[in-house]
Amino acid sequence: MIYQKTKMFTLMGLFVALSAVGALIKVPSPTGTVALDSAPGFIAALVLGPGPGAVVAALGHLLTSLFSGFPMTLPLHLMVALEMAAFAALYGYMGRRNLAAGVVTVSVLNGIIAPATFIPLPNYGIPFFTAMVVPLLVASAANVMASALVYKAIEGIARGQVSDSK
Repeated sequence: MIYQKTKMFTLMGLFVALSAVGALIKVPSPTGTVALDSAPGFIAALVLGPGPGAVVAALGHLLTSLFSGFPMTLPLHLMVALEMAAFAALYGYMGRRNLAAGVVTVSVLNGIIAPATFIPLPNYGIPFFTAMVVPLLVASAANVMASALVYKAIEGIARGQVSDSK
């Protein structure tokens, strides 16, 4: 039992470290917080489960925000981290059943719905949504697609379907 918990926390730590690396790979955006940080969280959601994936995705966003100086304030970045956690958990549930549906759903949620949550907030509104929707769609699709490809490769290795080509 202790071994399993230690293994889980170790793997989560590795995925968070990968998120930190992804946080340094930015997609140009008005906030500077759109990056390739969530792919490890999405992979973790598929491989380790929705809960661990949610934690990794939330921490990944917070790392990106930290590296960018929390440009939208800490409370708003905490809100985004909670959104990322929810999206990763949903992806973990959906992706194991229907990976393509999970990819599409989470790309739309993260790329369109997430910035739409800022529309009612003062100082954000429609201009913020308009400025963020394209960078977020691009980054979201890249993160989710990368996670799906890695997951399929891991799945193939686990089944022994990957051959050693020379």
